[in-house]
This record gives sequence, structure tokens and C-alpha cells, in this order.
Amino acid sequence: MNFNVSRLLLALFFVCAGVLHFVFMPAYIKIIPPWLPWHQALVIVSGACEIAGGLGVPWQGTRRWAGYGLIALCLAVLPANVQMLLDARAAGASTLWQALLRLRLPLQCLLIAWIWRATRRHPA
Repeated sequence: MNFNVSRLLLALFFVCAGVLHFVFMPAYIKIIPPWLPWHQALVIVSGACEIAGGLGVPWQGTRRWAGYGLIALCLAVLPANVQMLLDARAAGASTLWQALLRLRLPLQCLLIAWIWRATRRHPA
């Protein structure tokens, strides 16, 4: 098994992020857009998918599919990231917090690029 630092960090990032869905479930439920149904189920499924994807990254046999799944997950949670920004604006959150939430949106693209790079098939 070839653990490189990037893959290990990516795996840890997603496993930890997934665990946080269960530890702080009410906070995650709160950012689900109101037009989506089954808020608690979405948080549970997305957290489980983050954990599963993170666990799949280090292993060559599952790495590519884990990458596809994590990229799909990043796209699927985009509405929650946007909702978090909209809620912060409506609540009159600090300019700094709103700026960080705005910055989070393009950072999602960098995260997807990291996933792609870390999980694509490399020549032997």
C-alpha cells in the first residue's frame, strides 16, 4: 500500500468531516436548504459518505471510486454551503464571517481538484 501525504491528509480530512456530521448534527441540519426534504437523513447520509470516501482514498482498489464519490459529494453539498452564506447574511453576521463563507465556495473547486489529483490512476 502506497500512502502518500496528500492522500493521507485527504482521507483524514473527510473522515473527520464525516464524524463531525454525527457529533454536531443539529448544526448541520440547520444549514440544509429548506426546499430539501429529510434534513436529518441528508446529514446522516452525507456524513457516512464522507467517512466511507475518506476510508476509500488510501487503498488502491477503492481510491478511484472514492474520488468519484467525494467529488459528487462536494457538488451535492454546495446548496448547504450557499444556504449557510444566505443565513449569515440574513442574520447580519460579521463581515469577516460572510467573507469566509464566500471564500468557501471557490475553495470547494480547489477541494475537488485535490480529490481528483489524489485519487486518479497513476502509472505503476
